[in-house]
Amino acid sequence: MPVRMAQYGTKHSHAAGKITAMQENPGVELVGVYEPDAEYRAQLADSDTSFATVHWFESAQEMLSDPAIVAVASEGLNVESLDQTEEIVAAGKHVWYDKAPGDNWTQWQRVVAAAREKNLLIQMGYMLRYHDGFQQIAEWAGRGLLGHVFSIRAHMSTNIPVDRRRQISAHRGGIFYELAGHMLDQIIWILGRPARAACFLRTDDHGTGQRVDGFADNTLGVFEFDGAMAIVDIAAMETQPMARRYEVYGTAGSAIIVEPFEPGSLIRLCLAEDAGEYAAGVQMVPFQARSRQELYHRELKAFLRAVAGEQEPDRRPEHDLLVQEILLRAVGTLVD
Repeated sequence: MPVRMAQYGTKHSHAAGKITAMQENPGVELVGVYEPDAEYRAQLADSDTSFATVHWFESAQEMLSDPAIVAVASEGLNVESLDQTEEIVAAGKHVWYDKAPGDNWTQWQRVVAAAREKNLLIQMGYMLRYHDGFQQIAEWAGRGLLGHVFSIRAHMSTNIPVDRRRQISAHRGGIFYELAGHMLDQIIWILGRPARAACFLRTDDHGTGQRVDGFADNTLGVFEFDGAMAIVDIAAMETQPMARRYEVYGTAGSAIIVEPFEPGSLIRLCLAEDAGEYAAGVQMVPFQARSRQELYHRELKAFLRAVAGEQEPDRRPEHDLLVQEILLRAVGTLVD
């Protein structure tokens, strides 16, 4: 029998993709959507998007009080989604929650603790967890193929208009807050907790006329680990298509997803010595290229399997807490 799901919020940049994933998954019955902004809801209902055919709840309570709804996708803007996720958990429902989980560290800890107490799953929407290239590199690093990993470099810039800049400016860290969680999810999975985190946040015009006061549009994060360093650079005005990169360096080898990493199809693997099926020196290792929508489908499949008890969650709550803690520490929202 399909799992009955709903969606709370529609303004997250991943919201349309998540709706499509639920509509196309035969294991899901999409019951409906609640969007608190009535004007925006009307626009979506009259659009040619995936939202045009959904049932719209009149209130959050109508959705959350339905005992047949097992899980809810939390897809509001980052300024509203943590409150919405707390409501979902309080209603006793599993959450497919899109990044990043707010600026309120105390509240995020409280929501995760409540989910644990109720035996509910919160799965974060870091879709690159389901990207074959990132999974392969993490597997190599985990089994020691690359030796001691001493450096990770990640570049995940974008190009966004003024209205999106204004939305994101509500968060300290700007574009770093918006996107760095994807890279920290990967880096922390390999290296664990950093000893120190710092971020350089620039707000400039760059001659584009796109400057928004309070929105950091050119950013660099530096993370120090025991025996390793990681850097993450993200800007908001890179020429499209973006040259997104992910590089992992170890004492026995390095692994670099040939840019751009979405969708990606090749890893440049360099090894100091032969290791099993891989030869010393440089080789190009292919992997399955997948669209962003395919990653959403893989996310949802893993979520449903974990909800059904057919697999363990792909990340533990401790990991998701740590990723957000380090993001907030890096941008200066959370200080001791």
